[in-house]
Amino acid sequence: MNTVDRTTAAPGAPLPVPAELTAGHWDRACDLLAAKMVAELCFEYALAPEAEDGPGRWSAAVGGSRYRFEGRRTSLDGWRVLPGVTRVGPDGAEVPASPFALLRDLGAAGVVDPAVEAFTVGELTATLSADARLAARGLTAAELADLPYADLEGHQTGHPWIFANKGRVGFSARDHAEFPPEARRPARMPWIAVHSSLAEYHGVPGLDAEELRARELGGETTARFAARLAAAAAPAGEYVWLPVHPWQWDEVVVPLFAAELARGLVVPLGEAGDDYLPQQSIRTFTNLTRPDRFNVKLSLAILNTMVYRGIPTELCRAAPVSTGWVHALHARDAFLSERHRVILPGEVAAVAVRHPVLEDIPDAPYRHRQLLGALWREPVAESLDPGERARTLAALLHVDGKGRAFTAELVERSGLSTEEWLAALFGAVLPPLLHLLYRYGLAFNPHGENTIVVFDGRDRPVRLAVKDFVDDMKLLDTDLPEYEGLPAEALGVLMRFDARELTSSVAKSLFIGHFRYLAPLVQEQLGVAEERFWALVRAEIDRYHAEFPELADRFALFDLLAPEYERVCLNRERLLGGGYHDRAERDAEFHLDAPAIPNPLHTPEEDR
Repeated sequence: MNTVDRTTAAPGAPLPVPAELTAGHWDRACDLLAAKMVAELCFEYALAPEAEDGPGRWSAAVGGSRYRFEGRRTSLDGWRVLPGVTRVGPDGAEVPASPFALLRDLGAAGVVDPAVEAFTVGELTATLSADARLAARGLTAAELADLPYADLEGHQTGHPWIFANKGRVGFSARDHAEFPPEARRPARMPWIAVHSSLAEYHGVPGLDAEELRARELGGETTARFAARLAAAAAPAGEYVWLPVHPWQWDEVVVPLFAAELARGLVVPLGEAGDDYLPQQSIRTFTNLTRPDRFNVKLSLAILNTMVYRGIPTELCRAAPVSTGWVHALHARDAFLSERHRVILPGEVAAVAVRHPVLEDIPDAPYRHRQLLGALWREPVAESLDPGERARTLAALLHVDGKGRAFTAELVERSGLSTEEWLAALFGAVLPPLLHLLYRYGLAFNPHGENTIVVFDGRDRPVRLAVKDFVDDMKLLDTDLPEYEGLPAEALGVLMRFDARELTSSVAKSLFIGHFRYLAPLVQEQLGVAEERFWALVRAEIDRYHAEFPELADRFALFDLLAPEYERVCLNRERLLGGGYHDRAERDAEFHLDAPAIPNPLHTPEEDR
């Protein structure tokens, strides 16, 4: 196996510059990102907007500067800020705002730690570069609506809430050109074999390591890799095989597992023949050559949207048994499996590799303990009926370069009114999530990238798929009867929280993290007021409550209709002094001092 090619241009040739880095694309990306930063910092109470003369005109002071913008308040105490934000500096000059000027003003005002400010410059630059690339190659909403699931993933703009959402700290310029989803470059996976003293395999019943290799590699490739292992004088029965991200091989495996490579405990096997495309999560791949084969999720030691993208050993151990439990739950519940036909693509196999030195350091930062691993997940496409099409919920927030929303395109194609289409969307997404929470005390994080909407041949939402559910699965911190049968391997690893946190998983990820953006977009492009949008959401929740009155205690326990939701401040947390410090554990605290969010699903009658 060769490392990633680092060759340079021929002597005398100009140094390569990405073609999309033009002044026009860059300035447009800066304009959009500055507006997003102002909106999210207002939502997180880092900025305090004041009304100015003229409808929809606002300004917010940041140190000695003032940012002026056009926008409006939205539901869930959000903000809709239009491009065209300007900065009035201490000298009184008014110029177009830039993300870097806003960051610098926050730093000068003492809001941002200097080390974090400097680090964030790199993340913002990488995000803007990726946005310029998307703009240079952007398709219309109509063209996007015709793309298959895997191809559509390469056209999305990323996390709607986190403004440095494509930072990918650790990637070089060549890596940015080759590996992100917007590169849309098919990749082939190199495989390695690791001695069982360092590696462990876990699979659902009926899928042992040998069967997985046969399914994912086929006979010819398996034989070729086995010959490589034999040539290295490595006893086949003592080794575990797994794919590795090409970047991870070059940047992590070769430098940090050098001793194991020297001693033959890690053996490179070669490149498999299937082509893969990265999904929005960057380190999860869809097989293009054989769509019936599993998606594969690989450790990738880059920092992106707040965490390093490793795979914990405990997750590898828990994933197959947790998948088996959730699948059994799904199979015996007709509401999920027959009526709503929910798709839960399971993580059916996993390999974890331990670093023999780093993982023995007590309380070492988590990124040093998740260096090498792989998860295999069932592909959503294999569960679709003829004519059905899957798209992530995130795609519904996309607006093309001409200003047309992807959702508007789908509504037009469906032949439904906007309200009918929204009712179909909520009817597909909400009942299964509510049922899992209320009936089983089980919460996922149904954000836009993990939540997949299945559409029929007329682009009408018909059902739901939830992926990556094992990593984000949360249980109540007190045992429920429904937890009986959950294997001890999973109970010891899965996250346990109080009822408020499980409720917040739905409120934060779906309502605040997605519907907060979809509701104003629908109002602007499709004419359905935000109040009506939330009334349709509420109607779906009421419909579920009416159907299952025996779960009234659970409705009160997991109260999605409470007057307020807790405000989570993702961007503010990252800008504080500890934002980029290494932690022993992956999760951080995001609940900073900020007022609660008024819940648009709550009605005044419920206060009486």
